[in-house]
Amino acid sequence: MNTVEPLPLFRDVPVSERQNLFLRKLQVCCFQFDFTDTLKSVREKEIKRQTLLELVDFIQSGSGKITENCQEEMIKMVSANIFRCLPPASHENTGQVSADPEEEEPYLEPSWPHLQLVYELLLRYVVSSDTDTKVAKRYIDHSFVLKLLDLFDSEDPREREYLKTILHRIYGKFMVHRPFIRKAINNIFYRFVYETERHSGIGELLEILGSIINGFALPMKEEHKLFLVRALIPLHKPKPISVYHQQLSYCITQFVEKDYKLADTVIRGLLKYWPVTNCQKEVLFLGELEEVLEATQSAEFQRSMVPLFRQIARCLTSSHFQVAERALFLWNNEHIVSLIAQNRSVVLPIIFEALEKNIHGHWNQAVHGLTVNVRKMFLEMDTELFEECQRQHAEKKSRARDVEEQRELTWKRLADVAAQRGRGEDMITV
Repeated sequence: MNTVEPLPLFRDVPVSERQNLFLRKLQVCCFQFDFTDTLKSVREKEIKRQTLLELVDFIQSGSGKITENCQEEMIKMVSANIFRCLPPASHENTGQVSADPEEEEPYLEPSWPHLQLVYELLLRYVVSSDTDTKVAKRYIDHSFVLKLLDLFDSEDPREREYLKTILHRIYGKFMVHRPFIRKAINNIFYRFVYETERHSGIGELLEILGSIINGFALPMKEEHKLFLVRALIPLHKPKPISVYHQQLSYCITQFVEKDYKLADTVIRGLLKYWPVTNCQKEVLFLGELEEVLEATQSAEFQRSMVPLFRQIARCLTSSHFQVAERALFLWNNEHIVSLIAQNRSVVLPIIFEALEKNIHGHWNQAVHGLTVNVRKMFLEMDTELFEECQRQHAEKKSRARDVEEQRELTWKRLADVAAQRGRGEDMITV
């Protein structure tokens, strides 16, 4: 590796020679080193690191616009360093069933001392006021953006953080790339939801989308609504949702805050993917539901309240106390309570049985106490309605008792008949 030799500093050469020196420094940085062996090429690695630092400083200081040729060569150097095959995920190496992604130790890229500076250089180039997008878009093109998106599957959180910032800045600066970037992110989500259920960068991609959705103009384009229905709502399905749920919930809530008419679509979407046996996931859904309902208007609430409160009733009586508790906490939200109060004649009959069931038989004291409070709230809200629900509930229980007694009586008769026949047969055989 004798070719890697230190070059003079930018400040030590005349201004006229700096572009040429910039190109030579880029060449030095194209060399790749083996970082798995810390004792190998120590001097050369340090020369490259110092050279990268100088390049970052040169772009950052704005000490002169770099020529088109320099820009092209710089993107080639960046590409040579960052675009690589990512190592297989730990579960792929062993063939074992993958563990919980939250529990796994992330793989940290050994070449990060160089890689970080290459990303920093790219970021400084993208955000620089000297960078003309008309020129830069020739090098930061669709192919470059796609390869950048592929890297979001890196297990190294430091790398994903840089990628998130860079892609967000590219989206902001290169308006021509915006539809393409949205479509490419869409495709990553489709593959994740419907094929692999494995991807390290879903959270970071959703973070970028959070601020993109924030900037959507009204009335909202049909393309954006389709993205909500086809990509974002189905992201509630995969098992590793806990890793990216916070960012997903923010995106979903942004949509409803932008266009309140989407609340019904979102609520029905949540109900479609509501977990059946995963209690921790249910707690997440209930938290998100509260945020969505916070932004929901009365008309949209009325459209989905029947299936919604059937599901909430199931949550209220969950034997997992965190699910029941989280569902009962919805009544701590003033906006949600006002929506319920306006539609109490529909809501209370749906959940009355669940409230009674909790009061007479839930094992958890906190759930019992919260249920008593919610029941009292309804009683004070509309005594007449409450008493009617109580009467109907008592009738239903009475009917159920009658049916049960009738069933037991029928079985008793059958048992008697069988016993008599048995005795008759005994008499014949004697």
